[in-house]
Amino acid sequence: MFQSFEVTSTPQFGRERVDALRASFDELGIDAFLVPRADEYNGEYVPPSAERLAWLTGFTGSAGVALITRNQAIVFVDGRYVTQLAEQVDGSVFIGGDLVGEPPAVWLSRHGSRGLRLGIDPWLHAGTEVRRLAASLAEIGGALVILPHNPLDRIWANRPAEPKGAVVIQRIDHAGLAAEEKIRRIAEDLATRDHQAVLIADPSSVAWIFNIRGSDVPHTPHPLARAIVHCDGKAELFLDKDKTNAEVKGYLAGLCDQHAPDMLVERLQAVAANGAKIAVDPDIASYALGALIEQAGGKLVESSDPAKLPRAVKNKVELEGSAKAHLQDGAAVTEFLCWLASVKDEQVTEIHVAEKLEATRAKVGQSFQNPLKDISFDTIAGAGEHAAIMHYRVTTASDRHLKTGELFLIDSGAQYINGTTDITRTVGIGAVDEEKRRFFTLVLKGMIAISTARFPKGTRGCDLDPLARISLWKAGVDFAHGTGHGVGSYLSVHEGPQRIARLSTQELLPGMILSNEPGYYRPGSFGIRIENLIYVKEAEAVDGGDIPMLGFETLTFCPIDRNLVQTNLLTSDELAWLNAYHQLTREKLMPLLQDENVKRWLEGATQPL
Repeated sequence: MFQSFEVTSTPQFGRERVDALRASFDELGIDAFLVPRADEYNGEYVPPSAERLAWLTGFTGSAGVALITRNQAIVFVDGRYVTQLAEQVDGSVFIGGDLVGEPPAVWLSRHGSRGLRLGIDPWLHAGTEVRRLAASLAEIGGALVILPHNPLDRIWANRPAEPKGAVVIQRIDHAGLAAEEKIRRIAEDLATRDHQAVLIADPSSVAWIFNIRGSDVPHTPHPLARAIVHCDGKAELFLDKDKTNAEVKGYLAGLCDQHAPDMLVERLQAVAANGAKIAVDPDIASYALGALIEQAGGKLVESSDPAKLPRAVKNKVELEGSAKAHLQDGAAVTEFLCWLASVKDEQVTEIHVAEKLEATRAKVGQSFQNPLKDISFDTIAGAGEHAAIMHYRVTTASDRHLKTGELFLIDSGAQYINGTTDITRTVGIGAVDEEKRRFFTLVLKGMIAISTARFPKGTRGCDLDPLARISLWKAGVDFAHGTGHGVGSYLSVHEGPQRIARLSTQELLPGMILSNEPGYYRPGSFGIRIENLIYVKEAEAVDGGDIPMLGFETLTFCPIDRNLVQTNLLTSDELAWLNAYHQLTREKLMPLLQDENVKRWLEGATQPL
């Protein structure tokens, strides 16, 4: 199994650990300390050795930050994790904060005590974030204190060792573009802008540029590494040599100089020593790295990661690989849904279901000779009231049976060498009441609206986000997460800069892969989400139109529970889309299925409404 269901939250230690942290404040000359859910690479997933937020508070979500002052302990989370936070932390020690509406920088300016001195570990905060914090503290006469060490690491006994996951080569028949060419393009851009070098601080960008993959963190196949690319085309890779075998070392030797990770400081100082202009993405790179460049005499040039957009805009080989991976994954999830449809009341639990899905993916991967490399995130398998917890992680303590009359939500994904998948299906266990069917149909309308959208060049994710919500808004409800996130190519399942969300200002470009996943959640009762992956493409010309348009192509093919659809709520166009989608699903998946029972189930599950 790529997923553990053991209870990892430790709220019972919250008070003593917060007390121990506060005991260090006087020596450090601070009044508060910020604990992000981050490591020095600022990725979504962090190795166990960097799970400081979880160790301190008990909260295990993928996004959050704790502000520990002398008399308060606040854990800021977004809307996905409000319920989870309440369940995982000691409420007598911690209170919840709003990571979106009032993040720490805003909270400090509004509620921080006059003259407050906030300590941070400069390796765990990006440059832009540090600027925001400093500006907020200035408003209350406070100050930011850059600490020489992380005080949590001094009190964390038995801290896990740093990871040493093996690195592999991502071959050209999956990458679509040689690493030499990627490096050359970055170097040419640097020369055009009169920059001497760029620091690549995002491990996913490093993996994409050098066409390598790794296994240092859960579910995201990139190695924890950084790189420097110079304007003359030379490159330096800061990657632990214990992670590379002879073949990988030989491959990398033809691309770059490979150094130990702790050589980064020395090499950056050397590059910066003569006043070199070094480009750094302040939204990703640790503040410590930018400060180091300036202290060494270099000129820090804030610039977007040069690999961010190129890796978001998939090339033809990557798109073709993703399409094949999604068909394989669709066959696996269809076989799983066939099995789930046969389950009787209280026969299985949420954990059993998650295990079955992973086992089915692994089995189908063997038959396709395209093995399941990992899941792309911990499977969200929520029955009844658990489905209302947007990012519910089932554990041996929370596990419950699936019961007749409930909705069951399963959000899962897989990592294959040719693509990353992410799919959510909500199904009814037996007969489901009309209220649940109504909201399911309203969510479906939003998903269809995104799937069928046509939009001009220059359209941003925030422009499309309302399309997924309008039917829900008319019913007086909404959902507290974005409609869609970017997805990598055998990389992170959550990839920027593309998103479909209220705050997403990135232009949508042909080749970008996104999720399309509206939902509705009623706390303590039920939750609904329907998700396909899509990619941006040039759309067919519209009769009578006078400008080129873009649209979406669907990658995910798998039945949507037609028993939950109230057809009277769908327009004729929406019903036509659903029937056409199910016909395509049947045509694409039927030849890939081997079990006759699964074929019969698919035939019935995709009949037109």
